[in-house]
Amino acid sequence: MLTKGQAEEGAMREILAHSSLASIRARFWIETVAFVGAIACALALGVAAPGAFAGVTAEEPEPGQPRLPSAIRLQTYEGMITDTKCGAKHSAAIGETAANCALVCVRGGEQFVLVDGEMIYLLEGDVAVLKRAAGRRVRISGRLNGKTISVTSVVTA
Repeated sequence: MLTKGQAEEGAMREILAHSSLASIRARFWIETVAFVGAIACALALGVAAPGAFAGVTAEEPEPGQPRLPSAIRLQTYEGMITDTKCGAKHSAAIGETAANCALVCVRGGEQFVLVDGEMIYLLEGDVAVLKRAAGRRVRISGRLNGKTISVTSVVTA
């Protein structure tokens, strides 16, 4: 038969053996999760890096091609300055010239536009200059952004 001291010592050994086994199992799972996480990060970086480099190299010109400036180049447009409501067809019902019709519409909240054949561009710039050229054929210099021209100069044709 076991003495009380021997029984206590055996119980302690059993507790220590059980806790060692539990810590070994926990350590195994912690290391496994860390390893899988590292692999996932490496794969994500491997997938993202080529896409990032492709975006950077897409802006580079082909060999032998001139490098365009980052700013939009100044361009010239020809057409008639009018307003967004009437476009190229002013209302005969008000009995005004194209210039007066455009000015009336702009005072009513419409914006100046340049009608160039089938194309219609919104105009941004010095309103006083645009008012003087309303209803006339003009040559405009400016920078195009979408369908809007930032006007730098207006010359009547």
